[in-house]
Amino acid sequence: MDLFDSLFPMLSDEPLNILPYDGEVAYYGEIMSLSDSDFYFERLLNTIAWRRDQALIFGKLIETKRKVAWCADTIDGKPFSYTYSGVTKHSIPFTDELLALKKLVEEHSHESYNSCLLNLYHSGEEGMAWHSDGEKDLKEQGAIASLSFGAERKFAFKHKLSKEVVPVQLKAGSLLVMKGVTQQHWLHRLPPTKKVLEPRINLTFRTIENHQLTQP
Repeated sequence: MDLFDSLFPMLSDEPLNILPYDGEVAYYGEIMSLSDSDFYFERLLNTIAWRRDQALIFGKLIETKRKVAWCADTIDGKPFSYTYSGVTKHSIPFTDELLALKKLVEEHSHESYNSCLLNLYHSGEEGMAWHSDGEKDLKEQGAIASLSFGAERKFAFKHKLSKEVVPVQLKAGSLLVMKGVTQQHWLHRLPPTKKVLEPRINLTFRTIENHQLTQP
């Protein structure tokens, strides 16, 4: 019995699409036990090489309090790079824990992924502004799977035209999958809050198509 089978013996029921129109966001709720979620939170917190995220805004390089890491498959043993927010990221290999989690997410979502952007929010005061994941390197209308650990946080979607807002609470061990035309019509964000003092880790599995091999 491998790590995946021992920790995740069964899959949950079909998810709920929380968007009323113009997109599909499947929310599965918690897909693992609290003890498994706590295990992965501690492993990710203490073993990932976290670094402050960077973004190029109006020609100026900005560093965030939030920390990130980017893992991806290799091609012929070589990692590949990925550019977003004007900054190129160089991938590191998937760990055994991340491979087990990727397999779990793929089983639920019936999708495949070749990379994962990991986010570490130290407290509720760190968040993400309204945005959509429309980078040219991403698979067109491909699924993006968000797996949460640690503190429960509010997440929200806002329609680009109607401005309708759809909130959802993301608990530890919960899975949310965005796909189809969602990124074309909806923005999403993680609003900051002073009510949450504990850290949160978020894994966003995605598929990169127009990748570049990292040069030695």
